[in-house]
Amino acid sequence: MANPEDTAGAADARLVGSDRVLALLIELARRPEGASLDDLAVALNSAKSTVHRALGSLTRSGLATRESLGRYAVGDEFLRLAFEYQESRPEAARVMPALRQLAERFGEIAHYAVLEGGDVVYRAKVDPAAGSIRLTSYIGGRNPARATAMGKAILAHHLSTTAEAVQWAADHPVEQRTPHTLTSDAEWAADLARVRERGFAVDDQENEPGINCIAVRVVTPSGEGAVSVSALAYRTPLSTLIDCVDEVRAVAASII
Repeated sequence: MANPEDTAGAADARLVGSDRVLALLIELARRPEGASLDDLAVALNSAKSTVHRALGSLTRSGLATRESLGRYAVGDEFLRLAFEYQESRPEAARVMPALRQLAERFGEIAHYAVLEGGDVVYRAKVDPAAGSIRLTSYIGGRNPARATAMGKAILAHHLSTTAEAVQWAADHPVEQRTPHTLTSDAEWAADLARVRERGFAVDDQENEPGINCIAVRVVTPSGEGAVSVSALAYRTPLSTLIDCVDEVRAVAASII
């Protein structure tokens, strides 16, 4: 009869092993150029033999691939599963038509994001047909809610007083990402009061230099989020986005 302590110890060892495989997959996802066995062993602070076994599990399942010169990268099967999952989510199916409409109308990038803690997490994104710009946003990526129009659009609904906004800001400090980032808790709370009054939020180059944004809160059967249009400031000034906010609202309202 097996000793319960031995069984528990074996379970713990399996758990550590599975955690290591997941950590390895995450590390590979951070390295689009690929990584060597030595690099991965150092990154995970593990023996090369241990990392090699974990890589074997990932490559056999197609979640990782061994490229030339002994470098490893995320496998096509991982990408297929990720994209298939994203496209099949009811949430994405609901918001994508609206985002495509906004991207076509403004010739700028349209986003949908949700709030998680102190960040917004991007769930959907549509680039315009031409003249696209490179932003820090990507599906699954995060940015500080304080410095984004989408974050402020959502938070304004939950933080109904200046005191609540100041306290939330104090609990979620933000770095000076650009010269326009509102790092002052009081100034940010005052900005959130304007969002509540106007019913939309703006990011005046607060998250990325040269990029402004307008956003409105949306609620769908999948939950609460925000829709935005992010634009090059020189090409589509913030004043233009504000003048067209009713169009953005109307498109957002079409999400069902």
